[in-house]
Amino acid sequence: MKPHYLTPLLSPKHIAVIGASETPGSVGQAVFTNLMAGGFKGKLYPVNLNHRVVGGMAAVSSVRSIEGPVDLAVVTTAVRSWPGIMKDCGKKGVKAVLLAKEFADADPLSSEVMQEAVSIARHYGIRVLGPNMLGLMRPVIGLNASNYSGRVRSGNLALVSHSSALCAAMLDWADAKGIGFTSVISMGDSVDLDFGEILDYLVVDPQTQGILLHVHHLHDARRFMSALRMAARTKPVVVIKSRRDDAPLTGVTHSSHLVASEDVYDIALERAGVLRVNTIAQLFTAARVLAANYRVQGGRLAIVTNGIGPGILAADSARANHVELATLSEDTIKLLNDVLPVNWSRRNPVDIIGDASPARYRTAVKACLDDPGVDGVLTILTPQIGTDHFATAQLMVGLQKEIHKPLFLCWLGDTKVAESRALFVQNRIVHFHAPEFAVEVFRALATFHRNQQLLMQTPGPLEYVAQVPTHPNRARKIIQEALAEGRTVLSEQQSKAVLAAFNIPVNEARLAHDSDEAVAHAQALGYPVVLKIDSLDIIYKSDVGGVELNLRTEAAVRAMFDAILQRARLNRPDAVINGILVQPMTRPRYGRELMIGVTHDESFGPVVTFGMGGIAVEVLDDTSLALPPLNDYLVRQMIARTRVSKILGAFKNMPPIDMMALTQVLLRVSEMVCELPELYEMDVNPLIADENGVIALDARVVVRKAKRARRYSHMSVMPYPSDRVHSAKLNDGTIVTIRPMRPEDAEMQQTFVRGLSEESRYNRYMSSIKQLSQQLLVRFTQLDYDRELAFVMMREVEGREVEQLAVSRYFTESDNETCEFALVVGDAWQGRGIGPIMMQAIFSAAHEQGLKSMYGEVLASNKGMLKLMHKLGFKIEPHPEDRALTLCTVQLDEASKAKATA
Repeated sequence: MKPHYLTPLLSPKHIAVIGASETPGSVGQAVFTNLMAGGFKGKLYPVNLNHRVVGGMAAVSSVRSIEGPVDLAVVTTAVRSWPGIMKDCGKKGVKAVLLAKEFADADPLSSEVMQEAVSIARHYGIRVLGPNMLGLMRPVIGLNASNYSGRVRSGNLALVSHSSALCAAMLDWADAKGIGFTSVISMGDSVDLDFGEILDYLVVDPQTQGILLHVHHLHDARRFMSALRMAARTKPVVVIKSRRDDAPLTGVTHSSHLVASEDVYDIALERAGVLRVNTIAQLFTAARVLAANYRVQGGRLAIVTNGIGPGILAADSARANHVELATLSEDTIKLLNDVLPVNWSRRNPVDIIGDASPARYRTAVKACLDDPGVDGVLTILTPQIGTDHFATAQLMVGLQKEIHKPLFLCWLGDTKVAESRALFVQNRIVHFHAPEFAVEVFRALATFHRNQQLLMQTPGPLEYVAQVPTHPNRARKIIQEALAEGRTVLSEQQSKAVLAAFNIPVNEARLAHDSDEAVAHAQALGYPVVLKIDSLDIIYKSDVGGVELNLRTEAAVRAMFDAILQRARLNRPDAVINGILVQPMTRPRYGRELMIGVTHDESFGPVVTFGMGGIAVEVLDDTSLALPPLNDYLVRQMIARTRVSKILGAFKNMPPIDMMALTQVLLRVSEMVCELPELYEMDVNPLIADENGVIALDARVVVRKAKRARRYSHMSVMPYPSDRVHSAKLNDGTIVTIRPMRPEDAEMQQTFVRGLSEESRYNRYMSSIKQLSQQLLVRFTQLDYDRELAFVMMREVEGREVEQLAVSRYFTESDNETCEFALVVGDAWQGRGIGPIMMQAIFSAAHEQGLKSMYGEVLASNKGMLKLMHKLGFKIEPHPEDRALTLCTVQLDEASKAKATA
């Protein structure tokens, strides 16, 4: 692959500082001084209109006067000069500009000048970082293009922040703690570059082992989520977000009223597999622990202590932080009974008594670590008579190297245990001065593990066991008819028809315009019945007295028909009333009232909600959220986070509900959200669930016109493209399956790479690797499906499930119009017609994603591949930088797609 397009910005070799100055206190002086003092190994060019020498270096009056290339231009001049500077940079061929000067966005004139400068930059293909930023620091290459006056250590963490002030404070804090960075990137106002693109670069940066993000706002949530998920698959990512917003989302349904924008941020970050923290201290502590490769496989903590008081306080902290205290197994209890004093606690926390020797400590801690029901151990030592804190510390350091579970050490005190703490620092062992800090870190690790499990979920639009055909077109027709009439709120009957199109069970409702018609419907449906007001203007029927339940006689139906109309007209005289809905009274003996909804967040798109239903839904506030698409795992997690989940199983005299039926309804709602971009809000309340299944008694759908840029473009997480699975026949008659790659294909992909010849591996990966590294394996198999797609070709093999024959993929460039392709065919399967099939798969997918052109590199000696490219309509020309390669490009238009298909 060619170098990342942000290389000129983040790994420049030639930098021009426009406005470089010797004036004390100026931005130009601060930035140029830092660049000279930082040890930058590349070439520096000061640009100044009035001075021929700056900082002892020859200066020029314009960037166009510089002899030789310029990768990055750092601009420190006044805002009014920016459009002219951008033109000069464009004509010079500069690819990146850093706006280090602040500008007043409240000033209309400054904003106009800024817009003009950005427009010029886009015309020349220049990427812009800033303005209103601290600057850019890359300590690993000696680059300090900032006005920060403190020291920034080199390390393995990357820090990306919106706020210059917060960034400066974090750098000062980090220096005091000895924390270093590969990159410190202050985003400022992000008029061009956003978090997503910066993350793209950090993902492939081998020196960056962990990423710290401070987020204030997002321009492109889809790009952010795509890049964040990609980063989190290979490196720990910790996020702190400022401007907490607990206001509910704007909308008309209960689902919107119960959801705050901040809640959506939380679930988005969880789904991305990253860890969110609330303070700067937590940010760095979590990053250090994750970067040190501490991991847990669950959330069950054991505590070992030589003082029951500190142990109980640690347990209290665990409960306060919602950390589960592990239940020790019978085998562990038996072992501890044999080796500990008779008066030990016999449970967790494990009190091994105040005179515990180093050997007793090691035995107890090791026993807990070996217990399959324990995911981590917190060891607390209090210096008492007979305690050898240093020898115990030495044994713990040794034990840490033998185990795979995290061991947290907390030596209480100060002077007496200083030697032990120095030993921990020397051996880079995570230790704490107080147990509550250790508990918080363990909780963070457990949360990170759970979020990583969420990250691995790549469900399709619909994924459940008992798949039943759905009818999205029926729902689309209802929605389009409503929008054509200028309506955004569907009636209850229309809303239920949309649900029924996706096989969600609904309670039949018939519209009556007078009491005679209501009685006729009641007799046809069978008593008892329910009457409900039908009006598009009345969202909450109960609020206007628009519902009457359990009507068992004709007289009751007639009386309540008139009463409902009278109350509705009194409470909402402006409402247009269509009539009264009559439906069967459905109250199963063991039914539980639930609610499923959909709301919309302006940044992250559709959100599915689940919780307790009924009329008290807003008061009880028992709701969990999830970003679609969903699968069984995500649905189970979603249900488990609610209080109502505790009564869905066997409860008192009630049998458990049909959990499979509830799961399928949530999965079908997920499919609705995926397939209906016009679906803006929805309430299904109540949804009655019992041992026999579920049924929606009431529903309301809110729609709006949607931009159909491309399929699923309304979602922040792309579904697995299951519609692209197909079969084909090779030239020799072999039947094969072609489908998009999944995370679980990792071992199959590794086996495929190992089976390639050395020449094939080198030609594909430009390296003499024997197999893919873990990072590359994750990178190639855990896909976003938005900006990248890979297809695998497989055949069934006797004795094992499948054999991979080939893989093709494309990756979208930053312009979202161009993509790079790659194709690898197993050596034993060359010449069997695989190439055209695999190229057609990615060719068609890229075309349907709205991409405009595709390019790739092919060995000039590979005549068969070049012939294929020519047949598919690719333009073939020698590679401008490598004679051994040929560059193949094609426009992804309808004509070329038709040619490829033929």
